[in-house]
Amino acid sequence: MNRDGHVETLRWNGREIEMIDQRLLPARKEYVACNSARSVADAIRAMVVRGAPAIGVAAAYGIALEAVRLSEEIPSRFTEKMNDGFTVLAASRPTAVNLFWALDRMKKRWSENSGRPLADLASILLQEAHDIRAEDIRINRKMGQYGATLLKDGDRVLTHCNAGALATAGHGTALGIFRSAVESGKRISVYADETRPFLQGARLTAWEMVQENIPVTLITDNMSGYLMSRGEIDAVVVGTDRVAANGDVANKIGTYMVAVLAKRHNIPFYVACPLSTIDLSLATGNGIPIEERPAEEVKGFRNCHWAPEGVAIRNPAFDVTPAELVTALITEKGIVDNKTLTDGDLVGFVKKHRS
Repeated sequence: MNRDGHVETLRWNGREIEMIDQRLLPARKEYVACNSARSVADAIRAMVVRGAPAIGVAAAYGIALEAVRLSEEIPSRFTEKMNDGFTVLAASRPTAVNLFWALDRMKKRWSENSGRPLADLASILLQEAHDIRAEDIRINRKMGQYGATLLKDGDRVLTHCNAGALATAGHGTALGIFRSAVESGKRISVYADETRPFLQGARLTAWEMVQENIPVTLITDNMSGYLMSRGEIDAVVVGTDRVAANGDVANKIGTYMVAVLAKRHNIPFYVACPLSTIDLSLATGNGIPIEERPAEEVKGFRNCHWAPEGVAIRNPAFDVTPAELVTALITEKGIVDNKTLTDGDLVGFVKKHRS
């Protein structure tokens, strides 16, 4: 736990970045240590670490660790090997735009200090990674404060996947809003979709909420419509891995179905979204790359398989929710309502507030 009493998803031990192995939760809480760009990329690809903000922070440390390693071991090939590090990290997961945002920021920092001694450059890049991690926590807390104002005392809130401390450097995006609401004195309860096939809701969201004594009820992905029809859901809050310039939202597979159901039942559908997750280079969600993950994840879980051998399997990891279904985006700079999205003013909001 960190000083706030929340889980530390990523922590610096003085020489390596350590990340909770989220594949093992909730059965075991263990950390995996990474000391190079390739080891961080492997951890991202294998979902040791997941969640767009956490992936971005991990990638920043991957570049910094590579700079430290190369400056000490093979300085003669520093530029070549650093470029290899950027390449391998960029290929680790395609949908989360924070990955590319963090890599671009680290590349810019390198360029600004390229004339410095390698040891100094490595220290500068490591400090930049530390700064990105600290900024993520501050951003999440600010989003939490804005989002908490949208929830009423006694609200029953549905979330899909895990957009908590485990998906960030700390506090969380969607779950950060729940934490902030509770800290402000509101009594809320959470419904967590299990989130097939990787079970991020069942394993991770439920675990986080239990750790902090926030009331949580686990449901299967096909139960949310039933609960909405009975008036048992007051709001939906989810995270996102990438938002297009028109406000279309890419999030964990199954989010689109939840948004359609929320619209049908007049339930607000909120998306917790740091500005770094908004990709103004894509006009609509149609341009967001959707990762297709291994078929093994759908066949079963861990060592238990229930699907027959030979069956065809699809495993898209994300889907896209059109902006028209989004009640509001909750950012660290304020709330972007549906009218702003449908009027095409998200670009102006981002340019105004993004430094």
